[in-house]
Amino acid sequence: MFDVMNNKKIFIEKTFKMNINLDSEKVNKFEEFMNHMLLWNERVRLTSITDENEIIDKHFIDSLTVVNTKLFDGHKKVMDMGTGGGFPGIPLKFYNDEIELTMIDSRLKKIEYLETVIEKFNLKNTFALHGRAEDYGRDNEYREKFDVVVSRAVAELATLAEFCLPFVSVNGYFVAMKGSEVEDELNDANKAISILGGKVEKIMKFQLPDSDFSRSIIVIKKVELTPKSYPRTSGKPKKKPIKG
Repeated sequence: MFDVMNNKKIFIEKTFKMNINLDSEKVNKFEEFMNHMLLWNERVRLTSITDENEIIDKHFIDSLTVVNTKLFDGHKKVMDMGTGGGFPGIPLKFYNDEIELTMIDSRLKKIEYLETVIEKFNLKNTFALHGRAEDYGRDNEYREKFDVVVSRAVAELATLAEFCLPFVSVNGYFVAMKGSEVEDELNDANKAISILGGKVEKIMKFQLPDSDFSRSIIVIKKVELTPKSYPRTSGKPKKKPIKG
């Protein structure tokens, strides 16, 4: 499936332009991962993107953009909220095997698929959890236990903040991956971020290499504990997000 020579060259060139250097072993893992994902995609709808060049841009390169925050270096406890087919979690694990990665999604078939990825690549300290953020966020085993929680999930920021910030330890970070226009969404989410113990530290905007695909990364620092009443019970963060 993977056009080895051409796609490897494109992938290496684009990561280099992002100041990310991947050795040949890591590049080979991305190649094997693409093939594994496309095979499984015939049985379980993991992604609507099946063109190899688009997978490189919109899944692999896009997932790796958060590396430039410098929050995913060294040994970190990382949660990927609403991981879907394993993005950005699996690419981040390939980039830095030292991270302890927990991926969470409410769709069981996708978690079952991710368990095959963990086994195939022998990923140490990597876990796939099936369930809702609202439930795990109240569980003391997971609540405020992570250095970084990252999410590429399609939900408005006020909702994502309530899903993610309860998992972040004080002085840790919530990293939200968004499209090019985030100002209105961020204004709507400021109250939720503050109530949940967060503070916006910076917004990084950029365009993916050799692409018209624009991205924003919102970096939110956890400055105080999340009140025990959050996250609210299942469904409420999405149906009635906290807004000012």
